[in-house]
Amino acid sequence: MKLLSIKNYAGLFLFFASAALVGCGGGEPKNIPSKGIGEEYKADLFMEKNAFIGKLTITQASGGVLLDIVADGLIPGKHGMHFHEVGNCEDHQHGFKKAGAHVMPSGKPHGFLHPEGPHEGNLPNLIVDSEGHARVELYSNLLNLIPQTDGKPALRDADGSALIIHAKPDDHLTQPIGDSGDRVACAVIQPGEAAPEKAE
Repeated sequence: MKLLSIKNYAGLFLFFASAALVGCGGGEPKNIPSKGIGEEYKADLFMEKNAFIGKLTITQASGGVLLDIVADGLIPGKHGMHFHEVGNCEDHQHGFKKAGAHVMPSGKPHGFLHPEGPHEGNLPNLIVDSEGHARVELYSNLLNLIPQTDGKPALRDADGSALIIHAKPDDHLTQPIGDSGDRVACAVIQPGEAAPEKAE
């Protein structure tokens, strides 16, 4: 029987040590788990005259949110759409001003086409067909539905938030709202839980 030399044993030791490191992740950064993936929030969507026009569903995804919007009765074409900082759609007769400004704790400029943007409340335009119908599913990695440890703002924070649809298209560049005009529809995202401590 052929005996292994000390050199051979050293080689085997290095092989198994390497394999053990690979199996344990090799010291790679740990992923921060996302809380509540798959959790849904549903809200009614209203026009400025308090007329029900559709539904909003927001789902907590990995590193962001999935939105599903179904709406009827809007003017055909593109409509700017943003998350606003307060969950209040009560003043429909005044254009939903109580919803406040866009969600933008980072202070970045408005717009996907701005070289220093976008801020967290930015969304693509909602496209309405010739009969006034709209249906869209989209993803945003700029914020969360519920507080996470990644530092992104949560839609269901202490004062909630609102999804606002505007009268005109968002050009994704003009400050402060992409020249998207009046607020014509609103959905309240109710307050939720406090933000967790950020992971080290």
